[in-house]
Amino acid sequence: MQTQSPLAPPHLLTPRLIRAEIFVVLSVSLGASALVALVRLIGALTAPRELKGQQAVLVGSMAPGRPWLDLTLQLVQIAVAVAPVGLVAYLMVRSNESLRTIGADFRRPGGDLLRGAALAAAIGGSGLAFYLVVWAAGVNLTVVPGALPEVWWQVPVLLLAAAQNGVLEEVVVAGYLLHRLGQAGWTPWKAVVVSSLLRGSYHLYQGFGGFVGNVVMGLVFGRLYQRWGRAMPLIVAHTLIDAVAFVGYAFLRGKVSWLP
Repeated sequence: MQTQSPLAPPHLLTPRLIRAEIFVVLSVSLGASALVALVRLIGALTAPRELKGQQAVLVGSMAPGRPWLDLTLQLVQIAVAVAPVGLVAYLMVRSNESLRTIGADFRRPGGDLLRGAALAAAIGGSGLAFYLVVWAAGVNLTVVPGALPEVWWQVPVLLLAAAQNGVLEEVVVAGYLLHRLGQAGWTPWKAVVVSSLLRGSYHLYQGFGGFVGNVVMGLVFGRLYQRWGRAMPLIVAHTLIDAVAFVGYAFLRGKVSWLP
């Protein structure tokens, strides 16, 4: 009986295999983050202080008073957090595809940058206004984008953290997930809704405002991915949004009255 070579191409993905693959990817990445975020929200809701009296620190010190150890831990944290993108890349190669299939590449730098910058401007401004409203309403924690010590590596680490968020979330939740759900036969809108709810769920640690705001962002990003067929403009937009939030907060904290 003839046996298949271990180097032979794998069989085509079936819906069952796609579901299993998605479960594995999410269980070691943003699905796990969603579970942690839910527990943290429950903890915040059962705490004696109201939500807006509590803080959700996005990038904080990991070794106060020890800047070199802190820097090392920050870089390791970023590397570990973005590792699932490597898993996605491997799984797509196993199915005779690549990250290029979902548009996570540098083939169109000019167009991706322009689209990403325009999207960041639209989402970033409205997102800040929405956060201030929900925070004032008391349904969101006080989000602290950056709480690093004022050392030479503060801004570089904040920028790397922003890029890590952009790459991880848009490759996994926009590009990979929507691509695989489409292969499994899901309708475009059903896939976008699921992707958006996942995006909102791992932001639950910020409060209900963080959940709703990111669900809306997911709907916009998801439909744009389906229209453009490229994740790179979304990566650019997400990175720019977080970079402005992280670095801007570091410089404006305590200097403007409207910033919680």
